Amino acid sequence: MVEMVVLVDDAGTPVGTQSKAAAHGTSTPRHLAFSCHVIDDDGRLLMTRRALTKQTWPGVWTNAFCGHPAPGETLEDAVRRRAAFELGLTVDTIVCVAPEFGYVARDASGIQENEHCPVFVARAVSALSPNPDEVAQVQWTTASALAAATVATPWAFSPWLVEHLPEVAPHLPRDIEDGRHE
Repeated sequence: MVEMVVLVDDAGTPVGTQSKAAAHGTSTPRHLAFSCHVIDDDGRLLMTRRALTKQTWPGVWTNAFCGHPAPGETLEDAVRRRAAFELGLTVDTIVCVAPEFGYVARDASGIQENEHCPVFVARAVSALSPNPDEVAQVQWTTASALAAATVATPWAFSPWLVEHLPEVAPHLPRDIEDGRHE
C-alpha cells in the first residue's frame, strides 16, 4: 500500500494528497505532519535517536516520534498509530501544544522537509519496544537537560526539535530541586 501525505497551503488547510515518496525530494511541497513529545509518570521526557537507515536526518536525536497523518485520519489517531509503530508504545493524554508550528529544512543529502507540523505532548502508558527500522536509541531525560543540549549542540538534533522546543518547553514538566518533576 502506498503511504499518502496531505498537502496543505501556508495556513495548514488541506489542498490535496500525494504519495509520501513523491512528496519528499529536493523541492518538497508543504504537507501535514506532526511531532510528539512523550513524558512518563516520573515527568521524564523521551528522546529518540533516528535509525541510521532513515532517508532523512539519520542518526540525529529528536523528540519521541514524528509522522504524517493519512488522508482522513485525525492527528490524534496518527499520534497513537505512530507511537505504536515506532516505539511499541501506547500513549494517552494527547495534547496539541503548538498547533501552528511549521518549518522548512534541508538534510545533508539534499532532501527538503516543508511541513505544517503541529506538536503534541502525550503520556506513556506502556513499556517501550522500539522498532529498529525507526529508532536507533532511546533516552529518558529532563526538559532542562534537553534545552541545554540543544543550545550547546544543535547539530546533534533534528531541526524541527531545535526550532519548536522554545515554544513547547513551557508545556513540558519542570525540573525541581529534589530530583522529582512537576
